[in-house]
Amino acid sequence: MMNMIVFEFRDAEKKFFEEHKFQDLNITFFSEPLNEDFVETLDQELLDNTNIISVFINSFVNKAVIDKFKNLRIISTRSTGYDHICVNSCQYRNIAVVNVVNYGETSVAQFTFGLILALIRKLPQADRFMKMRGGVSKSFIGRDISKLTLGVVGTGAIGAAVCKIGKSFGMKLLGFDINKKQELIEKFDVEYLSLEELVENSDIISLHLPYLPKNYHLFNDKLFSKCRDNMYFINTSRGELVDVEALYKYFERGKIAGIALDVLACEDVCMQCFELTQKMDDVPFDCLLEAQYIEKLSKYDNVLLTPHIAYETQDAIDYILEKTMENIRNTIKGDNMCRIV
Repeated sequence: MMNMIVFEFRDAEKKFFEEHKFQDLNITFFSEPLNEDFVETLDQELLDNTNIISVFINSFVNKAVIDKFKNLRIISTRSTGYDHICVNSCQYRNIAVVNVVNYGETSVAQFTFGLILALIRKLPQADRFMKMRGGVSKSFIGRDISKLTLGVVGTGAIGAAVCKIGKSFGMKLLGFDINKKQELIEKFDVEYLSLEELVENSDIISLHLPYLPKNYHLFNDKLFSKCRDNMYFINTSRGELVDVEALYKYFERGKIAGIALDVLACEDVCMQCFELTQKMDDVPFDCLLEAQYIEKLSKYDNVLLTPHIAYETQDAIDYILEKTMENIRNTIKGDNMCRIV
């Protein structure tokens, strides 16, 4: 029997483990993320005997954390991204790292269009007007999204699902990707352009790219300056892709008509903006700067901010857990197909 620890264990995951008994695994659960602080609270005997750990995106598994586990063989992240894990340290110690790919194309694509419809049809403004029960009347005139052009930045599994929904609404679709998908061109009439051309010709821009160092602040001052006036900006991929200061600049100038952000580069900090004054010394400058602009954006009805929940349906969570346990079993058997390292 192998010993496994699941970190960041949530209520939505309990039913899966209640219904699936893994007789060959002795599993311990913690709701806390794994990081340098939390690993110090764990019993040394537990650390020494753990062979497998499973984490989510809020864990930070660096060399110091990895070195606490003397007999670790597998690190499984219940996400597609794995930049929160030091893969070099894992490679040095011959620890397998496995992830879950393509788990959120349906849920994220549907959520993306929920954000688009809310912005285009001014649902937050109408909701607030009704809840205030009076006041000065406002105009809630929107647009038919079938008359708008959607620019999809990144046409992998999620981006392709967004194109499919956009086509069903009758939208004109523009795409940007290093690898152009012929099936999207044929099925949904996606027109691939350069990133600058897409930005210049899109009424709505939706991001669906993975984060790589070369993509850091891909959407910056220069690119936002080329955007079509009154465009809408949606990001359900990675916060690091967007320079929030530049985004706010063009929003304040009126060039951007609406914003929806489900992801931020410094999510933990930005979700606790009200506490920043108490912890200024602990916050990196770039995170502090982002949090300040997010706080400013939060005051507008035509800005939607959600806490990284685009993927979060019970169906997607169950799929993640199924693939996680399948990947772990396959890795134990010596299968390298699902390994990152």
